Amino acid sequence: MTHRLLEPRTLEAAICDARRARTAYDSAVEWLLRPEAATSGPLAAEVWVFDSALTHVLLVHHRWRGWVPPGGKVDQGETPREAARRELLEETGVSADVLGPPAAVTVRSYRAGWSATVGMSYVTVIDRRTPLAWEDGQPAAWTRLDEPWQGYFAQDRLRMQECTGWISESA
Repeated sequence: MTHRLLEPRTLEAAICDARRARTAYDSAVEWLLRPEAATSGPLAAEVWVFDSALTHVLLVHHRWRGWVPPGGKVDQGETPREAARRELLEETGVSADVLGPPAAVTVRSYRAGWSATVGMSYVTVIDRRTPLAWEDGQPAAWTRLDEPWQGYFAQDRLRMQECTGWISESA
């Protein structure tokens, strides 16, 4: 995976959102604050899309990661929030605003042998009857939060369940 210099706007938005994230794992904020952060790797953004009952999450089936939230790399000139919305639309056909600060920020490798990447997990809530239009070869489906699924980041289901509790409390 090649790395490009992160534009100041992108890095500043990432740092701001990382500081505001509900939870931070893997010293993600500190990772972004390192002097070499702008040159050390791409950023990733995803969206935890919950249904209005907060019992299901919308996932896409990735060819090697299994079932994961819609998301991907932040493109040049984008903020992580903008990338999350774009990836949601590209991968599911759903156009939705992400709510508030990210639910989580992590540092993880998205594939064996790849360097670490900061990932922002944003949240939105939509009606489960919203029509889906996924990418070829990467189907999207609503998945129950109380049942495990096959995915690259097994801990994400529990993090998502915790997030639904925060959403319920703030409603």
